[in-house]
Amino acid sequence: MAALSLVGRLANDVISFIVFSALDLLDFFLCFVYKLVDYAMEAEWRPCYCSGSGKDMITNSGKILISDNGGSKVLCLRSSKLQLEDISDTLYSRPSLVSEISRSTVRELKRLKMESCRQSSSAGATTTFTINSTIIEMLQCKIGGRQANPVPRWSDCDCKHCTAWCSPGGSPDTLFVQSVKPTEAEEDVLFIHGFISSSAFWTETVFPNFSDEAKSKYRMFAVDLLGYGRSPKPGDSLYTLREHVDMIERSVLTPFHVKSFHIVAHSLGSILALALAVKHPHAIKSLTLLSPPYFPVPKGEKGTQYVLRRVAPRRVWPLMAFGASLACWYEHISRTICLLVCKNHRLWEFIFKLVTFNRIRTFLMDGFFCHTHNASWHTLHNIICGSGGKLEGYLDIVRDELQCDVTVFHGSADELLPVECSMAVKTKIPRARVNVVQDKDHITIIVGRQKAFARDLEEIWRKTKTKHVD
Repeated sequence: MAALSLVGRLANDVISFIVFSALDLLDFFLCFVYKLVDYAMEAEWRPCYCSGSGKDMITNSGKILISDNGGSKVLCLRSSKLQLEDISDTLYSRPSLVSEISRSTVRELKRLKMESCRQSSSAGATTTFTINSTIIEMLQCKIGGRQANPVPRWSDCDCKHCTAWCSPGGSPDTLFVQSVKPTEAEEDVLFIHGFISSSAFWTETVFPNFSDEAKSKYRMFAVDLLGYGRSPKPGDSLYTLREHVDMIERSVLTPFHVKSFHIVAHSLGSILALALAVKHPHAIKSLTLLSPPYFPVPKGEKGTQYVLRRVAPRRVWPLMAFGASLACWYEHISRTICLLVCKNHRLWEFIFKLVTFNRIRTFLMDGFFCHTHNASWHTLHNIICGSGGKLEGYLDIVRDELQCDVTVFHGSADELLPVECSMAVKTKIPRARVNVVQDKDHITIIVGRQKAFARDLEEIWRKTKTKHVD
């Protein structure tokens, strides 16, 4: 048995090397194809992240946007104030599979270079600041002097469902929110979906299964995150953590006067939930996290790159890892998938309903289809990969400064994010309760057991209220 397992792993490694080496070449080729098509369709070149070489650039406003050597910090102008935004270096630094094989050599060269830079700095030399040029080109739209990218782009869907936010009755400044608002609600609950999903992940599953008592006691808000569902999908956005959190505050907390609330979050949404908890430590009543993407970063590793390799290991098996690797590593291949699937989602929805005789609810497909490549690409890198250096600190703050209950659910059969992610949360926050649901994966942790999960949530909220009363 051990020999068969070893042979299987070896075969997976060899096949993966061949497949992903070919994909490296394909993505390189598609880069030129899209540049030509973008120019033909939109009369201008579009920036991409194929070039990892950074250079100093000055925007039209005359402000210098910089990132320190080896770092990923960007200065951008917003509301006439310079703010610090976090841009994951995985956007523009994703080595090919061949170069990954020799990354230990590269790491050693970088170490020597850093030592040389430190010696030069100590000798009085100035520090060089650089940034990927693509980020500058995108941020120029925010700062002035250029018109923002048109919405939608030629490769994005232009149906009313996908562009509702920029229609006369929509709003480009707030998220689409689905809510349950009883007249005499006692508490508020915020639901945050995961990557390539929508508010329907909650409203089509858990919301209908709450008891009448819960529906009368709790105001429930489920948002379509920035770039997903019916929410805004601006072409000039970098979909940073700051932008996502600001939009949630602007769309839910401020207009509905939410002063204290419970949070229920799935997958990528767990990162946003922790960021909100850290920003509003006295407002959080309970945190319920499902399949949180937390990978403790080993000492000496770069957090963003480490998380990228864990989430997307560039393996053909399991299939979930193969899909994640396509989405994370290949900017132009993933754009092609969005072009084929998202732009033609009405056709795919028709085929799916026809094949299933319309017997299966399509809310999962709706969430998968209703996004743009720009939104998914930047959210994936700036939130999931970019959180590699942040989650440690967030969890420390939740442990030391927040008094709220923390409950974690994880499916034992989750092939995308292993159970170890939730166990690591438990290690960081000893009071957290981890519930491993047997034989459930990343989606079926909710879908298929929504009634049981609704009861679990009601029990968590009831205990939290009782604890506060006592």
